[in-house]
Amino acid sequence: MENNSTAYKDKISILGIGLSANFLLSYPFDYLLYPFVIWKLGIIEGGIIMMLLSMVVCYALLFFYDWSKKDWLGIETIKGLKDYSGSSKLKRLTAWILTKSDPIVMIFLALRTDPFITTAYMRHGANEYNGLSRRDWSIFISSVVIGNIYWTIVAFTGISVIEYLWGNFGMSILG
Repeated sequence: MENNSTAYKDKISILGIGLSANFLLSYPFDYLLYPFVIWKLGIIEGGIIMMLLSMVVCYALLFFYDWSKKDWLGIETIKGLKDYSGSSKLKRLTAWILTKSDPIVMIFLALRTDPFITTAYMRHGANEYNGLSRRDWSIFISSVVIGNIYWTIVAFTGISVIEYLWGNFGMSILG
């Protein structure tokens, strides 16, 4: 019993540290650096630079993830549910959803997360940490392009709205 309890505590600790580290890396990148670069360099040049930077950072995270062989974001646990065939109706439903249309899942994840999480989730097998196959590279590159085009548009739109509001209402707020 103590071994299971210790293993459970270890998994929770690793997950807590991983999620915290991911937040501390992702939030400033997505909400500070990304809009700043788009604002300074424009939608095209800034978007290309941020896409390349995102690609490097996410590949480094994939490399570290495989090297550490630790499920520090819970991705492998979720992937393990794809193969579930037990008696739990909720787990069977989850497995069914997770096995549907890879392109749709990939696009959804690319728009909601980063290329690291998208690729790690979409790789075949759970807890294998075995690098990128040709299919994985395709997913990685596709998610870099899709996710970064989307986020560049979001950042540009946000900057444009702030500039418009500041230009039309900012001075009146200040006095």
